[in-house]
Amino acid sequence: MSDFDALMNFQSTTEALSSIAERLGWDQETVMPRGATEQRAEEMAAIESVLHERRTDPRISEWLDRAEPEDEEDSRMLELIGRDYRRQTRIPARLATELARITSLGQGIWAEARADEDVSAFLPTLSEILMLKREEAAALADGGDAYDALLEDYEPGSTAAQIASIFSAMRPRLVQLRDDVMGADHQPPQLDGQFPPETQMRLARQCATAFGYDWSRGRMDLAVHPFSSGRWQDSRVTTRVVPSDPFNCLYSTIHEVGHSNYELGIDSDHAFTVLGRGVSVGVHESQSRIAENQIGRSRAFTEWLFHRMSDAFDGLNIDDPDSFYASVNRVAPGYIRTESDEVQYNLHIMMRFDLERDLITGRLAAEDLEEAWNARFLRDFGMAVDRPSNGVLQDVHWSVGMFGYFPTYALGNVYAGCLNRAMRAALPDLDEALRRGDATPAVEWLRENIHRHGSLIPAPTLIEEASNGVVTPEPLLSYLEEKFSDIYSL
Repeated sequence: MSDFDALMNFQSTTEALSSIAERLGWDQETVMPRGATEQRAEEMAAIESVLHERRTDPRISEWLDRAEPEDEEDSRMLELIGRDYRRQTRIPARLATELARITSLGQGIWAEARADEDVSAFLPTLSEILMLKREEAAALADGGDAYDALLEDYEPGSTAAQIASIFSAMRPRLVQLRDDVMGADHQPPQLDGQFPPETQMRLARQCATAFGYDWSRGRMDLAVHPFSSGRWQDSRVTTRVVPSDPFNCLYSTIHEVGHSNYELGIDSDHAFTVLGRGVSVGVHESQSRIAENQIGRSRAFTEWLFHRMSDAFDGLNIDDPDSFYASVNRVAPGYIRTESDEVQYNLHIMMRFDLERDLITGRLAAEDLEEAWNARFLRDFGMAVDRPSNGVLQDVHWSVGMFGYFPTYALGNVYAGCLNRAMRAALPDLDEALRRGDATPAVEWLRENIHRHGSLIPAPTLIEEASNGVVTPEPLLSYLEEKFSDIYSL
C-alpha cells in the first residue's frame, strides 16, 4: 500500500468516527432524555479523546511527507489533512477532551437557563468554556491574533480585520434602508392567529419536499434551536414551532434544508474523505440563506405558500398573495436573530461579532456580557431587552464553544447575494417553477455549481467561479434595496 493510500484509509476511519460524534450531538438536542446530560458529556469527551489521538497521530506527518499525489484532487486532500494536522497538534489532548466535555454539559445548562430566564445559572459554565477557548485560541494562534485562530475553523483564510471591513461597508446602507422602510407610509399587514403545531409541521414537510429534500436520507425533528446534522447518506434537519408564528417553523425548516441539501449533494466519491463536507461555514450558510430568503421569500414562492397555508389553516387574515408576500418580508422591531427580517439580520450578526471578539481577547468578561449585550442592542436597535431569552441567552453557539461562527452567517448572506444574481441569470424561468412550489431547478443549479464539489475548491474561489465575479457585498445590498423599496413603495 502506498503512503497516500495508507493515509486515506486512516483518514476514512477518522471521518467515520467524527460522523458518529456528530450523531451523538444530534441525539442530545432532539430525543435524548434530559436526565442523560452528564452521561452524554462523558461519552462526547471519550470520543473526542479518540479523535484527537487519531488527528495527532505522528504517522500522519510521515505519510504527508512521503505521499505522492496523482492529481489536483489528491493534492487538495493532502493540503486539508495537513492543515488540520498542524492545528490539532497544537492543542493538548487534555484541552480537546475537556472542551468536548464542558460544551456538551454547557448545551444543557444553557437550555435550562434560557427556559428559566436565569443568566446567572449559565455564567459559571460560560466562564469555564471561555477560559478553555482562550487557551485553545492562544495555542492555535502561535503568537498571532487569537480570534483569527478560531475563525480559521469556520472560514479558512479569513481574518477578523477583513470581516470588520466588509461589515463597515454594509452597515450604513443597511441602517439607511431600515430607517426608510420603518418610516414608510405603506406598511405590510401582519399575519395574526393561532396555528396548530401539527399543521405547521405538516406544512414544513411540504416546504422541505418543495426544496428537493431527500427523505430517504433525512428526517425532521424538533429542537430548541434549529440546526442540521450529518453528511453523505444521512443529513437531518430540525425546526421549532411557535403557535402564533408559523413563519418561524416554515422558514427555519427551509433554512436547515438548505444546509442538508448541500451535504447530500456532495459527490458520493468524496464520502469518508476530507473533501466530503462543506468547504466553509460561510459557504454552508450561503446555501441555507439563499434557500430561505432569495428563493423561499420570493414573490413567486410565497404565492404558492399563500395558497397552501390558506387551505391548511382554513383561511388567513391576509386575503391575497401580494399582501402575503409583503407580510412574509415585513420589517419590524424584534429581539431574535433567527426571526429577523433580511434588512436587519446582518446587524444582529455584527453585534455578536464584536462581542465575541471582545470575549476572546479578554476585553469583556463573561460576568459583564449581559450588560454589554443589552447596551449594544439598545444602541443598534433602539429597544431595551426585556428578558434574557430575547437577549444574551437566545443563541446556542457560545454554550457549545462556537466562537468565530457568527460572522459566517453574514458572509453567507454576501455569498448568497453573489450566487443569486448568477442563478437568476442562468434560470430565467425559475419563478414559473417556484409558483408551482418547485424549487428544485434552483437546488439543481446550486448542486452543480456548489454542492457537488464538497471541499475540493477553496471557498472564495468556489463562489467566484459560481457567480462569475469577485465576491463583494454589492449584489446583496442591491437586491435588498430593490426588493424592499418595492414592498414599501419607497
